[in-house]
Amino acid sequence: MKASEFRKMTAQELDAKLLELKDELFKLRFQQTINQLENPMRIRAVKKDIARLLTVKRDKELHGSES
Repeated sequence: MKASEFRKMTAQELDAKLLELKDELFKLRFQQTINQLENPMRIRAVKKDIARLLTVKRDKELHGSES
């Protein structure tokens, strides 16, 4: 997901998406542990999405809804 898509979301939507991404990351790590992970690059993508989301969330906290 792109940062511009995260910027369009409300604070509640961002929180819900963050929980969803963290749950997905947990499931991917579990699959990796038991050697059933089909696409190991998906872990990297989910981690980057979490970082983007947290960055946008922090930006909104600092600058309000103007950004």
